[in-house]
Amino acid sequence: MTGAAPPASVPGAPIIVSALFGAADHAALDGLRRRHFPPERNQLPAHLTLFHHLPPHLAPELRQRLAAETRGIAAPRARIAGLRNLGRGVALRIESPELEEIRARLADAFAMLLTPQDRAGWRPHVTIQNKVEPAEARALLHALEADFRPRPRPLAIAGLASWWYRGGPWEPISRHMFA
Repeated sequence: MTGAAPPASVPGAPIIVSALFGAADHAALDGLRRRHFPPERNQLPAHLTLFHHLPPHLAPELRQRLAAETRGIAAPRARIAGLRNLGRGVALRIESPELEEIRARLADAFAMLLTPQDRAGWRPHVTIQNKVEPAEARALLHALEADFRPRPRPLAIAGLASWWYRGGPWEPISRHMFA
């Protein structure tokens, strides 16, 4: 999976960076997403995005930096801390000071190349519903709030990954697993 380059037919595809979940957490989060996300719009499994749009020429340096942040390093602690109203959807709010530190280091390294969205402060979350009518989103939020309790066990962050974004499902560039 590592070392992939964008095909010449699609120059300039932006890069997305995400955290990878442990298998059990990924299955649970993706199940929630499949249950509540409009199926015709759900092109991706559940994910935690660190950066939405990095320039394609950063791929080699990004791969090196992600490897340095993960190789031999214990996985950052994380937890599902609450629910977040997205207006037209619902997300799970994630807390992870260690993952925030990793993201901050990467943001500092690429500061001059970040889009306004990636410059504007990171609010880590996993979207489980989006692009629905506000009333439908509010109904799901209220239903989830009735049973929600912060998780007693941590959320497993297994690694970091980079992806090409070409308007549909993300195409893998590299995966970097924590120790």
